[in-house]
Amino acid sequence: MSSTTDRTATAVVLGGSLAGLLAARALADVTGRVTLVERDTLPAGPTPRRGLPQARHAHQLWSGGARALTELVPDIDERLRAAGVRRLPVTTDMVALSPYGWYRRWAESHHMLLASRDLLDATVRAAVLADERIEVRERTEVVGLTGSGAAVTGVRIRGVGGEGGEGGEEVLSADMVVDATGRGSRAARWLTGLGLPEPERREVDSGVAYASRLFRAPEAARHAFPVVNVQPDPRTGEPGRGGVLLPIEDGQWLVTLFGSRGGEPTADPGDFARYAREELRHPVIADLVERAEPLSEVAFTRTTANRRLFYERMPAWPENFAVLGDALCALNPIYGHGMSAAAQGALALRDVTRRHGLGSPGLSRRVQKAVARPAAAAWDLAIGMDVFYPGATENGPTLRERLLAGYVGRLLHTATGNGRIARRVTDVTSLERGPEALVTPGVLLAALVGPLKPPLTGPPLTGDELKRAGLR
Repeated sequence: MSSTTDRTATAVVLGGSLAGLLAARALADVTGRVTLVERDTLPAGPTPRRGLPQARHAHQLWSGGARALTELVPDIDERLRAAGVRRLPVTTDMVALSPYGWYRRWAESHHMLLASRDLLDATVRAAVLADERIEVRERTEVVGLTGSGAAVTGVRIRGVGGEGGEGGEEVLSADMVVDATGRGSRAARWLTGLGLPEPERREVDSGVAYASRLFRAPEAARHAFPVVNVQPDPRTGEPGRGGVLLPIEDGQWLVTLFGSRGGEPTADPGDFARYAREELRHPVIADLVERAEPLSEVAFTRTTANRRLFYERMPAWPENFAVLGDALCALNPIYGHGMSAAAQGALALRDVTRRHGLGSPGLSRRVQKAVARPAAAAWDLAIGMDVFYPGATENGPTLRERLLAGYVGRLLHTATGNGRIARRVTDVTSLERGPEALVTPGVLLAALVGPLKPPLTGPPLTGDELKRAGLR
């Protein structure tokens, strides 16, 4: 084993997905030199990346995450727009059936960015890696941390694959190490290897399976079309079934169907439209895809469990180490908060490190608490629904989760007919504001009163949208 004493690589980020790229960009502003360690070979363009199976399924970047992304990568808005990433206003371009009825399409409060995950990652990757302060070590595996329970000093790495097989180990020293290796993170094991206790963790697994397929939209609907979302109702005790249609780049629709235990879709292309028509609470997605051209086979996954590690609660935390992204809090992708929480976590990493200074006592503890805040907000949104599916947890929802769900349900019911409350709800779901926005006196009173408008009887697609989609 060799030891690296070259201190020019003052920060090391583990993992080259979106969270790792943004962490590298965040640290480049405060360290001057970052090494990004990635086990696979990063694609040169918008092509599938090994180790990211959820990329074939529905993704969106909520405006809270998009704003963090823009702060970290100042020219990214222009790059995304040029690449074909779609910007859709919320809730103006959303046709959504909630457990409490159809939402109305109110004036824009926030927005979301829509694209295939391959295109989004490739665009961000090109922008971040254009920074000469960031070096990439591809086909390199992290074996463990160096240092002690008091302070991490670097990582042990080795090359993987290639004609020569696996390479020997070496030590990559660093003033800060960030783990952004995703769901497969071994940070908990590494920390116990340094003598630290196991972190508190929780998993909420709704058993949801996803089946996704790409379609070419009808020609008249390729340049502008709303998101269409049919949500399940997890409170019934029955398997939840839902679907979402996202208009993405190049006139394509990305359609994801999903169902919990006992109600899962299949990977059979011949069953895709049937499931959308017969299993969902409304057939609008089936009506749309039956008039579109399939462009892909059906991608299928069961990797949807919510899992959170509460590193911020550990009684001791080493200096020079932080965990963010899915390595900290992995979420059911259907809620679309994983990328946004990761971007906000990377921004918190930069801001806290810049404020207190690299190497300052207690910095890593402050960083870990800061990156946990957006993760906690996204976690509460995800498990607030998923915990009610049969078998999601060993003991079912806690009393707090039942009380919270009852109140949030009342708000969602109110939002179907009250634009002000719909905006407050999207303040939180877009990760623009915290949950405290939902408990002001005015919001509490509105929840008590309920919707101000009668319920809609069908999906609020306009006549022009129906015509462009071939439904009229």
